[in-house]
Amino acid sequence: MARLSQLLHTPREPAHPRPAATVLLLRDAPGGFEVLMTRRSATARFVPGAYVFPGGAIDAADAQAHTLSTRRPGQSDLALTQAVAALRESFEEVGILVAHHADGRPVSATDVAALDRQAPFNEQIARHGLTLAGADVYVLAHWVTDRDLPRRFDVPFLVARVPEGQVPEADNTEQFEPVWVRPAHALAEHAAGRFFMIFPTIRTLEQLQHHASVQALLDACAVSEDPLFSSCPRAGLLGGKEARYMEHEPPFGELELVCPDGQLLHPLDWNSQRPVSLLKNVQRLTAPNPGVMTGPGTNSYLVGDPATGHIAIDPGPDDPEHIERLWRAAGGRIAAIVCTHSHPDHSPGARRLQALCASSAAAGEVPPPILGLASGPTSRRDSQFTPDRNLQNNELLTLTQQAQTAENTQKISATHTLKVIHTPGHASNHLCLVLLEDGLLFSGDHILNGSTTVIDPPDGNMHDYLQSLDTLAAACTEHGITHILPAHGYALGQARQAIEQLRQHRLKREAKVLSAMQTLPEGSLQDWVKLAYQDVPERLWPVAERSLLAHVQRIRTLGLT
Repeated sequence: MARLSQLLHTPREPAHPRPAATVLLLRDAPGGFEVLMTRRSATARFVPGAYVFPGGAIDAADAQAHTLSTRRPGQSDLALTQAVAALRESFEEVGILVAHHADGRPVSATDVAALDRQAPFNEQIARHGLTLAGADVYVLAHWVTDRDLPRRFDVPFLVARVPEGQVPEADNTEQFEPVWVRPAHALAEHAAGRFFMIFPTIRTLEQLQHHASVQALLDACAVSEDPLFSSCPRAGLLGGKEARYMEHEPPFGELELVCPDGQLLHPLDWNSQRPVSLLKNVQRLTAPNPGVMTGPGTNSYLVGDPATGHIAIDPGPDDPEHIERLWRAAGGRIAAIVCTHSHPDHSPGARRLQALCASSAAAGEVPPPILGLASGPTSRRDSQFTPDRNLQNNELLTLTQQAQTAENTQKISATHTLKVIHTPGHASNHLCLVLLEDGLLFSGDHILNGSTTVIDPPDGNMHDYLQSLDTLAAACTEHGITHILPAHGYALGQARQAIEQLRQHRLKREAKVLSAMQTLPEGSLQDWVKLAYQDVPERLWPVAERSLLAHVQRIRTLGLT
């Protein structure tokens, strides 16, 4: 992980989350199902005015009510306590009680009316001979409130079917206006500004849309005692406003890197006018070349600081304004220029950057060398590249700051070391770089955020690509790599997991390619792409054909067909 000395923002301890429980009460409706929601008081301390599901903090008495509830095999003590808390909250807030009599009869509206919502819950349940239906309450999701908020909760989102005949009635103290609503309708009303909801509620409703009925949702949740999904979101600034993201969404890893303790400070807007600091010793400047293949543009990186000088990674296309901005971001102090590979959106700017450094160098200073791997004989005409020196696999590129001690001796007070790893596959001369002291992987085009890189034969090779993924996975273990900085897109977190997911994605795609080849043994690439890339927009099929060809070549080399 990144050194504390390189973090941009002062470390802090986020507020400790309090245990709570929330329940989604569900009922079937024509064409689907509905969920019960209420509007919180405008004076509530937490999310005032928002539409929410019933729920609240877990009380000590909830853990003492296990004997008053049913329990399914495998349901843990904690899960049962959470279920009891959720059922209590639904009774107190909206007058819905998911319970039954000793003879198995569900609690009716008349039974609920005989209870006092202000009196101790457990005592009433016991006195009336009722049994809570804890066994019928399932875990849908697990949310932990964002790290940037002063009040945080650790909350399972539970689901249960509402007993027939019971009608919700808000307590009109904390909760108002109970409403049965379809998930899609609630989301549409929120988008129109008429139904205010907070992030976890929105994302949970989005997940509910994937289920056709109450029973379908309950069946999905009953498969395991684990939640269908879990999240502790992170927030950044987009267009100057708060924007929150779950773990699987592209900005999450970058927010984790830059603001590990949840500081709401990092801008996520893509721009090519100014560099974005990711750490004190890492800057990113995105070239003004957005497109289908480049996403928001090519990321050029500067590693180092004013005292040590910088190494520029992937100066990008030969764009004079971009190159000057990169040079200025480094304060003119560039010790080396490294190109991860020779493609035209990565390497052409290297000579211009070198020349700019040379023109401003003091007498006797040597301009920074251009480092990388020379393009191979299979590279395309627009991808010709010859560095000043070829980098060796596992070579170390080191920046150091020399400080004078009181004893008048030289002492190294800062070091930034990049380790070179050859990773052919996307291109025959592709390499990645590991910033050893901070556990960062500069992945070039080998690993992207939000898309998969194209493997374009003959210079691209799918077998080499997959082997290079294995090499990078091993490097993650060896060097404690936590984050990946790609040439296109935001930084990714959970580096080892991200690489494994990418590897599995490629193998699943290869299985589809193999199936297409077996279905149409005399087919063409155009025939096979329709079957193997059905989930990809048709406008991208011509590009997908290049990676499909790489899969075909690997399949035939391995003798799979």
